[in-house]
Formats: sequence, structure tokens, C-alpha cells
Amino acid sequence: MAKLIEVRFHGRGGQGAKTAAQLLAETAMDVGMHIQAFPEYGPERSGAPMRAFTRISDAPINLHCGVTSPDVVVVIDPTIMETVDVTEGLGNEGILIVNTEEKPEAIRQKTKFKKGKVFAVNATQISLETLGRPMPNTPMLGALIKATGIIRMKDLEENLRKKFLKKIGEKAVKGNIDGIERAYKEAESG
Repeated sequence: MAKLIEVRFHGRGGQGAKTAAQLLAETAMDVGMHIQAFPEYGPERSGAPMRAFTRISDAPINLHCGVTSPDVVVVIDPTIMETVDVTEGLGNEGILIVNTEEKPEAIRQKTKFKKGKVFAVNATQISLETLGRPMPNTPMLGALIKATGIIRMKDLEENLRKKFLKKIGEKAVKGNIDGIERAYKEAESG
């Protein structure tokens, strides 16, 4: 039986949720997996809540809809949790990963998610320190790798370098990689 993993990203327009979903999918594709990655926008403006989805499978994927029962939810902007139930559809075996200064126990108290795994990492602070600006999307991928093992860190770093070196330069690529590695180390589960 094919193993399908579905990931839903919650963020705001301009925070890189779409890029994170695509980078995750493309990395999986580079190692022979079948993938889908696509965004879902509300109002088309920077700062508006949006979702992005990634599906990864060892067999062809025949679904053509949004992710309603994710295995993993990644929350890039924790303020979204004030108005959106980010745990909607997340099963008891699911994983919730939140960009926050808070501990996983505090996230559990704020959400209806009581049974699965919760990971917390301050990806915004990490990105400020590694990139010099608040761009937490790539550090969140480090926390995702720690929480799931869905792809290998080495493969993500190689793909990031291949995709972005000419576009953003060596310094920014290194900052992104440093942020991914730090988030992997610093993500806490509870």
C-alpha cells in the first residue's frame, strides 16, 4: 500500500508558506517521490491568511483537492491561531508544528489538539539571527524534518542551494541553511 503524507501550511501572504510547501515537495521529488504542492489564497493581498499544501507519496497521487485531513500542520504565523482552527482535520496521530516563543504545552492549551505531537520553535527569531529579517518559512522546514523525518536535511539543503543560489546569493542561501539547521536543533516537542 502506498504511503501518502499530507502537509498543510498556515501563514500570511508574503511569509513564504507557498515557497516552503514547494521546496518540501521538490526536495521529495528529487529523491524519487511523487508530489503535489499548491497554495490556497483568500483575499489576494500581502498579509492575508493563506494556506499551502504538500502531498508526498511513494506512488502516483490521484487526489486533486485541498488537504482536509493533514498528517502534519505547520503554522508559520501563530497569530492565525486566534481566528483559524489550524488543527481542523488533524487526526489523533497528527503533528502540529508552530512558530512561537511558547512551549508546546501552551500550544496544546490554546488548541483543541490534545492527542498528537506538538512541536514549537521560534523560527522568527532564528530567521532574524541567521538572515537578518523575519522570514520563518525555511526554519520551519527544519522543525518539520525533526518532527517527521519526511525528507533528509542534506537533500533539503542541496535543493535550496540549487534553486536559490543564483537568485539570492551565497550569503542568503547560507543564512537559510543555518536557519533550517538551528530550527531542527531547537524545535521542542511536548
